[in-house]
Amino acid sequence: MIRRKLVCLAAMTALGAALPMAAHAQADYPNKPVKIIVPFPPGGTSDVMARMLADELTKNLKQPFVIENIGGAGGTIGTERAVKLPADGYTLIQTGVGQNAVAHGLDSNLKYNSMTDFVHLSQIHSGPNVLVVHPSTPYKTVRDVVAYAKANPGKLDYGYTHAASGHMAMELFKQTTGIFMTGIPYRGGGPMMTDALGGTIPMMFINQDTALPHVRAGKLRALAVTSTQRNPLYPDVPTIAESGYKGFEALSWSGMSVAKGTPQAIVDKLEVAIAQAMQSDAVKQRMGSIGFIIPPQGVKPYTAFVKSELDTWTRVIKTAGIKPQ
Repeated sequence: MIRRKLVCLAAMTALGAALPMAAHAQADYPNKPVKIIVPFPPGGTSDVMARMLADELTKNLKQPFVIENIGGAGGTIGTERAVKLPADGYTLIQTGVGQNAVAHGLDSNLKYNSMTDFVHLSQIHSGPNVLVVHPSTPYKTVRDVVAYAKANPGKLDYGYTHAASGHMAMELFKQTTGIFMTGIPYRGGGPMMTDALGGTIPMMFINQDTALPHVRAGKLRALAVTSTQRNPLYPDVPTIAESGYKGFEALSWSGMSVAKGTPQAIVDKLEVAIAQAMQSDAVKQRMGSIGFIIPPQGVKPYTAFVKSELDTWTRVIKTAGIKPQ
């Protein structure tokens, strides 16, 4: 009995000593480099957004925030790996429309759950797709496209990259307007853009930053943007909602998250630090130059937004009958 009491006392003493150490480690966070896993190759929009934020967090929190790119399977490979790492705040996970909303509609057996396996710290960027047509086409407005497609079901082609935000925007557009068009699949945005510029495909939805130089050069005509408000880089281009389809919205977006179980003190510190970073002059200038807006910051709005996007794209994918590739 005496020996048992001594063992219990020793265990309680060790636990009592460990608790202040854990609390100190959280208060001292970060005291070593922090990794940001970007589930896409370097150079794309998501990667650029993550590096922009990493620079600001490095300055503000006095520790390096280092990007690790783990691409593949539309972002799901890197996301799956990231969510399995220790929930200690030293791995941030870039979340986004593809891997945290669209992926659930494509694969009911996805190895992570976007609503239960993450703490969604804050949304980082949001931007519309743009409906563009080749200048040789007769379409000047969204209504022109819809009228032709309704009069000629299946005769109007469009390009798409499987499960990309532009693909999702087009499926929502077809479902909203009640039209049938023929999709031409592409393995990537580069070949699709080449064919769009050459007139091989008459139309597509594409990210606004990618389309902008070609629209400005007159090589593509922008008919509408998919945000609910006009984009500052396309001030004369109406929204699809303005074009007669109230409430239409399809966005490209990303944010920062951590694995569920990350200590609350660290979550709180990261939430504040990200919000501060997004208000820096450097970030505002960078975002504005490529037509992205800074979304509402914080855990609550980002968590609600992810849930809304997951529900929307799961419904659209089910209705369209889209399958994983």
